Amino acid sequence: MQRSYSFGVTLVVIGSVFLSFAGILLRNVESASGWQILFYRGLAFSATLLVILLLKYHKNTLKAFKKIGLPGLWAAIAFGLGSIFYVFAILYTTVANALFIIGASPLAAAFVGWLVLGERTSRFGIVAMFASLCGIGLMFVDGLIEGRWLGNVAALMVVVTFVIYLLIVRNHRQIDMLPATCLGGLVISGIAGLFVESFSISNHDLVIAIIMGSVQLCIGFLCFTIAARYILASEVALFALTESIVGPIWVWIGVGEQPSTLTLFGSGVVLVSVSAYCIAGIRSERGRLKPVVEGAIS
Repeated sequence: MQRSYSFGVTLVVIGSVFLSFAGILLRNVESASGWQILFYRGLAFSATLLVILLLKYHKNTLKAFKKIGLPGLWAAIAFGLGSIFYVFAILYTTVANALFIIGASPLAAAFVGWLVLGERTSRFGIVAMFASLCGIGLMFVDGLIEGRWLGNVAALMVVVTFVIYLLIVRNHRQIDMLPATCLGGLVISGIAGLFVESFSISNHDLVIAIIMGSVQLCIGFLCFTIAARYILASEVALFALTESIVGPIWVWIGVGEQPSTLTLFGSGVVLVSVSAYCIAGIRSERGRLKPVVEGAIS
């Protein structure tokens, strides 16, 4: 049991580290536009996931795609839009601002579940939600001062689309939504293709786009998916904060991008709020699972 838990935590941390490289990779793009990077990133991501799906389902791959139905298509659109907003969030604001706003996604999902689905939420959870909102507000103020508000809005849209994607997946747990995620890559490329002025980019930028799709995004997502089988959802969310912490460090070391004092303070509020909420969630989930495990043993 302990070995499985350690394996799950390790996967989340590895996945988070892979995802955290998005900022430094985008900062090293030579001349390609965001739309060009997104176009090739989406194709690389879908192609890699398709290979994985073929290895998993073999002759039944087409059936797996058909099985996702209309909910899967909506999930693909939400995933695709979220990935587009993610790239532009990093391009138009500091990596710290973008990643810490996006890092508040678990609280946003809980807030929507409480408000829309009527899911039970503790008073502590509600306090954590509003504290996190205050932290995001500070980063928005910083964005207005520094003229980077557009990137902060894009980061907030990542949260919105992530919550939509998560709600769809949660309501259709019996269906493997990996094919929907694969289609999400095509959504990225399809939308980006409408805005690309030229599909010709340098080999340097093309390599970055392919790495972002086939390696950085694909491995990160797969690690999270597999880890969810071994550890609690709250634990996945908690250890996934590694991305928000490590991502700004890469761009600080690599290109000297330093977050402002206001951003550091706001991100600290978000980090503490999300961490406390996830830890409380872990205790609650373990409390519910303990009687089940004890009953099974007896």
